[in-house]
Amino acid sequence: MPITKDLVLIGGGHAHVHVLSSFGLKPAPGMRVTMIARDVETPYSGMLPGFIAGHYMREECHIDLRPLTRFAGARLIHDEAIGLDLTQRLVSCRTQPSVGYDILSIDIGSTPHLSSTPGAAQYATPVKPIDGLAARWEEIVDRLRQSEGSTRFLTVGGGAAGVELTLAMRHRLRGLLRELGRDPNDVSFALVTDGEILSTHNQRVRGMFRDHLQARGVQLIEHRAASEVQHGAVVCVDGSRFGFDELIWVTQAGAASWLASSGLEVDEAGFIKIDAALRSVSHPHVFAAGDVASSVEHPRPKAGVFAVRQGPPLAENLRRAIAGQGLVPFVPQTKFLSLISTGNRYAVASRGQLAVQGALLWHLKDWIDRRWMRRYRDLPDQRVGTVVG
Repeated sequence: MPITKDLVLIGGGHAHVHVLSSFGLKPAPGMRVTMIARDVETPYSGMLPGFIAGHYMREECHIDLRPLTRFAGARLIHDEAIGLDLTQRLVSCRTQPSVGYDILSIDIGSTPHLSSTPGAAQYATPVKPIDGLAARWEEIVDRLRQSEGSTRFLTVGGGAAGVELTLAMRHRLRGLLRELGRDPNDVSFALVTDGEILSTHNQRVRGMFRDHLQARGVQLIEHRAASEVQHGAVVCVDGSRFGFDELIWVTQAGAASWLASSGLEVDEAGFIKIDAALRSVSHPHVFAAGDVASSVEHPRPKAGVFAVRQGPPLAENLRRAIAGQGLVPFVPQTKFLSLISTGNRYAVASRGQLAVQGALLWHLKDWIDRRWMRRYRDLPDQRVGTVVG
């Protein structure tokens, strides 16, 4: 059947992974699907703390987009999108020629805004974008393996990601030092946050994690906002200083600057404003999902659970948009279950005022995460796609 419509997906985020799977299982006649992705292996954010802690190998928590795009019968352009021409409907790429589209969807996550804190870009290791964290983490582990003496780790950011990653790093690195016959106390950890830790969770959850941090010897510094990063030290607004050898930056990230300059309507942080159908409020031929999107009608915090659940409604509305049909609104849940790990195979469950902890919850999280990965890795017989670049 001749190609009559072009659907272009920018980014290999969680929602787009589902879109590819959906079009592989149920192709849309006459539609060509193209994915533009900076990285051909996309990480699953839910398993990132487990990877840092050493519970998962890298391949266990990354999805290879190449077999997935072949399954969808799609083109995969291995390149980075750097701009849009919304009038001509073209995507500009860093190295490849521009790509035309009829319908566009963007799922590229968020970008660290290190420039807002002097020195952070020079001295900090940002957690976002998470697809680069695995390589940076392996470099940190190699440095520790080859170094002698003590190493101080400092995390800036007290949300769930900051707390989880700090505890995961501690678990992995103390275990590594034991394997090397060295003193595990050669690594120390501290966490600085401008408010309370886990501010979007209930007081009982915060209390549980304060206990976990204290029991593991992690220094917790709350209500201190970082204002500057110098060589070996973070300086806070009140003048206090906290030293480090390795600095992990886990504060709220923003959006890629080219989105706003393209003419799309964005919020104050640069995220694409979308309606209930996951469509741009300013350009009806553009859709967005995941962290890069900001819902006007149903605002929610940036969390991987929302990106995962946006996958099915996004796929359905992209089909409808291509066919010229009416779109279906998606209302995300107001309360959701968070399973936050503590470094070892143990987790805390948080939902509304619920707070429960235990080893069984980590195994539940592990089962949920592995099931999600299998859905997009154990594919039926693949169709024929192409890889460019």
